[in-house]
Amino acid sequence: MDFGSLVLARLEELGENVNSFEAKCGWPQGYLRAVVRNDEKRTRPNLERAKEIAEALDLDFYIGPKRETGTVYTTQIDHEDFAAIPRVDARLAAGAGALNGEVSLQGALAFRQDWLRERGISPAQACLLTVAGDSMSPTLHDGDLVMIDERRTTVRNRHVYAFVDVDGSARVKRVELVPDQLIILTSDNAAHPTETRTGPDMNRLRILGEIVWSAHAW
Repeated sequence: MDFGSLVLARLEELGENVNSFEAKCGWPQGYLRAVVRNDEKRTRPNLERAKEIAEALDLDFYIGPKRETGTVYTTQIDHEDFAAIPRVDARLAAGAGALNGEVSLQGALAFRQDWLRERGISPAQACLLTVAGDSMSPTLHDGDLVMIDERRTTVRNRHVYAFVDVDGSARVKRVELVPDQLIILTSDNAAHPTETRTGPDMNRLRILGEIVWSAHAW
């Protein structure tokens, strides 16, 4: 399948059309259509443009040695297909940061495969962790379970990410990147101040993935 056909298939999965998606992304008219049109005027995007389109569609964009895709454990419940997402015995600090040390698997939860596909989530590159602290409330509460999409490591400003901070602690915050200047870490709880990382610390902060689902126990 060529790039244009892949884009069209993904748009169909998302229930989008070319014109509406161009507008949603703020692209000029024809920016995406030129890539997907089925005639001699179809253009081949350069790497930068292809990466931009893939990220907007929540598709994995990768050029390099062949990667291991990982094992996906599946099952059927009432004839519906489910994938098991592993639950990791570690805590993401919604606050000052928590050092987890070694982590281990703590079972798994089953998610419908069609639900995962609709959201562009690969079961082999997702995991579940527990939130610790209240800095992300009311969005995330202490003890909430969250799913991390490990493929989504390119920062989309103001989205919520799990990351390893410069001191090695695992944390969860809204992340905003000002290229070559600073990283802004924001809590949803106004009682917690906004933090920044500048200079060498920008490269020492490692994004684990974007938070794409959460569950709260009452």
